[in-house]
Amino acid sequence: MNKSVLLLALGLGAGACHRAVPTTKGKAPGASTSATVRPSKEAAVKAVDFDSPYLTAKGKVQATIKGDEKSATINIRMRRDSAIWVSAGLLGFEGVRALLTPDSVRVINRLDKTYFAGGYDYLTKLLNVPVSFAQAQALLLGNYQPAPAGAALTLGTGPGGGQRVAYPLNGVLVEQILQAASGRVEKLTLTETGTDRSLAADYADFQAVDGAKVPFAHSLLVDAKQGPTSTKASLKYSKVSAGRAELSFPFDIPKGFQRMSGKK
Repeated sequence: MNKSVLLLALGLGAGACHRAVPTTKGKAPGASTSATVRPSKEAAVKAVDFDSPYLTAKGKVQATIKGDEKSATINIRMRRDSAIWVSAGLLGFEGVRALLTPDSVRVINRLDKTYFAGGYDYLTKLLNVPVSFAQAQALLLGNYQPAPAGAALTLGTGPGGGQRVAYPLNGVLVEQILQAASGRVEKLTLTETGTDRSLAADYADFQAVDGAKVPFAHSLLVDAKQGPTSTKASLKYSKVSAGRAELSFPFDIPKGFQRMSGKK
């Protein structure tokens, strides 16, 4: 079982693709799906978010790391604004399990027989990008990331007639492309100013989901570049369901596992 691809799968499920993207306050479970009310230019952004109270998903991660192709299965459970549960493994054997809440991160690594319990600094060090619960949730759901107050927001037309929204944030140019028909985010690009680092996340294969009012992207393709080095990963869901049914988030630390300090 390959450790690197399992950690990458965990990263995809936990929002590893965000770098300096602003956090936003989520709605309470049960709120209806609609375009978010935004001030000034943001009011003209026709984004529609996926905000079902609960989500379960099963899929497969395929990644190219330093020229080698790897794969892993992934299972995700989410209670909006409260918990994200991720399990990644190969051939029916779980390698990594994580439980994220707004103020805590817990991870079991069965490969090393270790576990972590602490804050988001662990994921930030592991993935080398700033990570928060709100960012992880937005990436998982494919939701729009609004510009913070005072940001120089630019609105334009993207491919297919959808909106193109861009703004600078902490040395990063954030660009999002919205579908013309649905208002769903179909592409997120982050480009760090003055460096050769960038990241693109493409959402595709939007399908209706039982228990939800808006389509959900069943395919996520991530391309992270730093100079000549590129890491590509795709997450394709085979099953997605949403609604109000209560979910469980099992997380028990096996006896004999050693606690990690969280230091990289």
